[in-house]
Amino acid sequence: MNNNLSSTAVIYAILSINSEISLQKEYLDQTDIDPDERENEEDILGDLEQALMEFIELYKLHLKNDKQLPSLEELLNSEL
Repeated sequence: MNNNLSSTAVIYAILSINSEISLQKEYLDQTDIDPDERENEEDILGDLEQALMEFIELYKLHLKNDKQLPSLEELLNSEL
């Protein structure tokens, strides 16, 4: 991933992906999902979680350089 992304871009990516993960989990909590569709949706959730982890690692680099950014915990507890 490009380390030249601005901290603002990384923050918005984290917030967006984190929100999408919440929606995906809500969807998967439904009991009336076809098994094939469930498997596909679980794969999507896994991909989203992996993307979030990658952006979190990138954000940690930004945090080292800019102490005025919100903490990672604060960011993850925020909603769009």
